[in-house]
Amino acid sequence: MVNTVEQPFLMPVEDVFRLRQGRAVMVTGRIERGRVRRGDEVEIVGSGGGTTVRVADIDAGRVRVGEAGADMHVGILLPGTAADTVERGQVLAAPGSVGAHARFTADIVLLSEEHGGADVVSGDRLRFHTRSAAVWGAVTLHGVDVVRPRHGAGVTVTLDEPVALEVAQAFAFRHLGRAAGSGTVTRLPT
Repeated sequence: MVNTVEQPFLMPVEDVFRLRQGRAVMVTGRIERGRVRRGDEVEIVGSGGGTTVRVADIDAGRVRVGEAGADMHVGILLPGTAADTVERGQVLAAPGSVGAHARFTADIVLLSEEHGGADVVSGDRLRFHTRSAAVWGAVTLHGVDVVRPRHGAGVTVTLDEPVALEVAQAFAFRHLGRAAGSGTVTRLPT
């Protein structure tokens, strides 16, 4: 028998709706991993996050359910939460399971020139896309002066605002207004 350990709950916030004259918020998204149940506490992680709230209800395809798991697209009702507390790009997660970071180390690979890749140098400002977040940030190259299309490098990224990140998490980035490449988080500050 295989012993499987369930991973902690995590759901990127895709949209936010005000309900009940602003006394409650419904956030929607696809659950990335784990399970959430009515009555569970979840943490809002990302820029301006850090708040822990209790799940009042879960909506799965206009049907109220007691719990939801990975790969389900759901709405989660968070009463007593101000609409400006939660926004697209944040995540709902099991408390303490994931942190928000504005700086990280990564390996990146650029697309070919035909697909939008362009030279990247230290100091370039790129638009980073991870889960449902899209954030501007500056890149610092490690050991090279320039990264050319179809090549890769190790980099340090400094984002304008913190987002929920984990080691081995994939992301994409845009440069000069075009899709330019992708990468994987290799290290987060401790």
